[in-house]
Amino acid sequence: MTILIALLKAFLVGGLICAIGQIFIDYTKLTPARILTGYVVAGVILGGVGLYPKLVEFAGAGATVPLLGFGNTLAKGVREAIQEEGLLGVLTGGLGATAAGIAAAIFFSLIMALIFKPKSKN
Repeated sequence: MTILIALLKAFLVGGLICAIGQIFIDYTKLTPARILTGYVVAGVILGGVGLYPKLVEFAGAGATVPLLGFGNTLAKGVREAIQEEGLLGVLTGGLGATAAGIAAAIFFSLIMALIFKPKSKN
């Protein structure tokens, strides 16, 4: 039963995050790129002040997978790197914490480009 509750929490929180993004797309003139960037920045801010980890504890993957989770991971990486390396951690911590996700995005983008032969819309 606890697995079902955890799945429900993840689904509801992740769905709410996506629904808010869809509302921004439908009812504002913001471009998807600006909304994506806003989500990452919001995740950094919420992670930096300590609010987002509480949401992650509650919702699990529903909070870690979306872009807010990426921003939170950036903030967490910077925080940990500053503790270990001092001020230099500001520059290295975020990239170190998110390197696996960035590498996976690049790798799978390459695979999809090889499979589907992208073309310009012009």
